[in-house]
Amino acid sequence: MSLATMTNLRIRPALPAEIPALEAIITASARILSKGFYTPAETEAAIAHVFGVDSELVADGTYLVVEDDTGDRLGCGGWSKRATLFGGDKFAGRESGLLDPARDAAKIRAFFVAPHAARRGVGAALLKACEDAAAAAGFTRTELMATLPGEPFYAAHGYAGQAPIDLDCGGVAVRFVPMAKQFPA
Repeated sequence: MSLATMTNLRIRPALPAEIPALEAIITASARILSKGFYTPAETEAAIAHVFGVDSELVADGTYLVVEDDTGDRLGCGGWSKRATLFGGDKFAGRESGLLDPARDAAKIRAFFVAPHAARRGVGAALLKACEDAAAAAGFTRTELMATLPGEPFYAAHGYAGQAPIDLDCGGVAVRFVPMAKQFPA
């Protein structure tokens, strides 16, 4: 895949039928792109207990897929108008309630890039699409829970980090970083 291919990105809503393919991207991304940030045990615990597609976002039309011009899925991620900050369907700490754009931050959720497309603008294009959609829905700020490998990416895109948290993932502590961003007025 050449860098020129990355200029021909297509971003579209995820379809329920492709959730298994997106889960495969998430797992591969976590296992390969988390090396050096998480131990293998931490990565596997996060895959088993937190990482994954939130089917509510797919139903809402706010979980997106990035493809190249050949239809190759390069990444996935979304934004949410719901209270859940992070975690796929298997994460127990989900809250379905709707947010109020006048007082709440939209959530940036479940960003994963296929390893073969990493560091080629896929995540940046996806983040821009999500922030633009959240702003169009009336939100003035966003928040997210970053993985350790994701933290530098989000910081480079204007997100401010807070104190890291350790989440118990089936008896394995996995570190995440809450982050937030205010949209320009």
